[in-house]
Amino acid sequence: MIAISDDVVGRAIVAGSPNAVVALDHDQAVLAWNPAAERLFGWSAEEAVGRRVPMVPDELTAEHNAVLERVRTGGQVSLRTKRFRRDGTLLDVRMDAGALCSETGVLLGYVNLYHLAQDDETASDKVLRRAQLVRRLTDVVADINAELELPTVLDRIAASLTELTGADAGGFVLIEGDRLRLMACHRLPDELRGSTTDLRTSLVGKLLRAGRTVMLETGDQARLDELVWSWLPGLHTIALGVAAVGGRPYGALYALFANRKAGHVELELLELLAGHAGIAVGNAMAYQEAVRQRAHERAVFDASADGIAVLDNMGRVIQWNPAAAELTGFHAAEVIGEPPPFPLPAPGDKLTYQLPSGIWLDVLRAEIEETGEIVIDFRDVTRAKELEEAKDLFLATTSHELRTPITVVRGFAGMLDARWDGLSDTERRSAVHTIAERARSLGQLMDHLLLGSRAGAGKIVLTIETFDLGELIKTATLGLPVLSEVHRVEVNVPDDLPKVRGDALATDIVLGQLLENAFKYSPDGGMIRVEAWPDRDRVVVVVDDEGVGIAPADRERVFERFVQAESGDRRRFGGVGLGLYIVRSLARAQGGDVAAYPRPGGGTRMRLELGRADAPGTPEPCPGGADTPGSPQVVPDTP
Repeated sequence: MIAISDDVVGRAIVAGSPNAVVALDHDQAVLAWNPAAERLFGWSAEEAVGRRVPMVPDELTAEHNAVLERVRTGGQVSLRTKRFRRDGTLLDVRMDAGALCSETGVLLGYVNLYHLAQDDETASDKVLRRAQLVRRLTDVVADINAELELPTVLDRIAASLTELTGADAGGFVLIEGDRLRLMACHRLPDELRGSTTDLRTSLVGKLLRAGRTVMLETGDQARLDELVWSWLPGLHTIALGVAAVGGRPYGALYALFANRKAGHVELELLELLAGHAGIAVGNAMAYQEAVRQRAHERAVFDASADGIAVLDNMGRVIQWNPAAAELTGFHAAEVIGEPPPFPLPAPGDKLTYQLPSGIWLDVLRAEIEETGEIVIDFRDVTRAKELEEAKDLFLATTSHELRTPITVVRGFAGMLDARWDGLSDTERRSAVHTIAERARSLGQLMDHLLLGSRAGAGKIVLTIETFDLGELIKTATLGLPVLSEVHRVEVNVPDDLPKVRGDALATDIVLGQLLENAFKYSPDGGMIRVEAWPDRDRVVVVVDDEGVGIAPADRERVFERFVQAESGDRRRFGGVGLGLYIVRSLARAQGGDVAAYPRPGGGTRMRLELGRADAPGTPEPCPGGADTPGSPQVVPDTP
């Protein structure tokens, strides 16, 4: 092991800083000028060190001297100001000034940190833009759902699509058997309405075959000039999202880009809008059918994925569909002749209401002028609310998880900087060790966030090959017995365990996460048992613990992003709720799976399955990729 001096470490930290670091002596001559300062201001270190660099505009000299005077008297200053580049350009910068002192506290000079003020503004603008988009999406969804006339709904969807994503044009196509029909368009010629094309050769057909809900298609991936949209000058990218009703594809939204780029934000907005559009369109169709064909309204009610009720002019229920009974828990016989078990919104408004069962409903109201009856449409939005809360909790938790190690690193680094010569060698080593450990924790958190993002985007890259799972398990568990004084570890893997097909590195990550969870969620200790055995064309690995366990209702939820068993567990055990999401994504990407079960007597059993290498007809988990063993392949998420 090569010993690195603390002076070398300190110089490396300054050299690697993303901020411009400028140290000055009493006469404001430059003592230190790091690479970031060279990039920001244009003077090289050789040109700057030992002289006064003419960075401060004449009109700001008094301000600059006042800042140094305040620092001289023990203060710290952060302000927005102007500084010259070598080429004469005037930069708008954020400056943080502090004192450079000796061990005995004697002022030696000043340390100034600079970065462009627009960097702060850019970050603020992104947060503001995100909040604006969320608010606008809420308004758009309410606007769409408040309208039940199908042509109007479709036109609003197409217009809202271009507004939210910044697309140059957009449209909505309806799936009619093996054909697609353009039902609405925005910023496209009106004569395109009603155009049809073959579903199988269309982008919608490609998307349905891929088993995903959204995708981006560029001119490099498809012949866009052969599509009905080819009239749009400069068309280079199409974003496509499936709108489903009752769990089945109903239509699709197209966002067409000619003058700007599309990315993950646009794709996410498209996916959210497509989900609401499918329901809104389905409801509008159901409403129109009820008005036109009263004789068939019961069939429409029974087929609706949303809860639908019809009230008389006194507000009493006269019809109550099966979905309404399933959502509310009230059967038709209990509510017929009575008011509905929730308040009604004003005409044209939407009401969000929570039932005593905990289910959240979005309730819409429409009045039938011909009969004076009221149609109430309501849907379960509990999952959307939980996702919104989970994302908020994820942001708060991630901020906490990042703040803790950063605070420790900053504290110890500051101590080393201020008291280096006053510390013993043991104290300095301890501080550096703590900084390294916290940096490693930050790296692990970043790895989890990056892997979780790639899993969610369907961009996990695996190398599929035959490997020895038994040997991998033994290696992964080799040092576990000495990690904890309160846990006992038992490993039972047969020597003749069949080899499997998959990615050894990905499987090692899966095993590591399952073992880490077993220790993490059994804080009081107990037995942790790892076993493996063949099961027909699979090899099964189980990790048992005697910890807090998982409630039956959470056995599937724990594999979702940003979810832990209970919100209290997140505070107690830490983490951002991505571990098991990544585990399942990696397992399914290899053609396997992972599931959670209660362990008899308390605790949890995590069961991992992978395909045996010697199983006849074992399918490759990476269709469409290279078929050479060991070749890297991009694997989409398994639904």
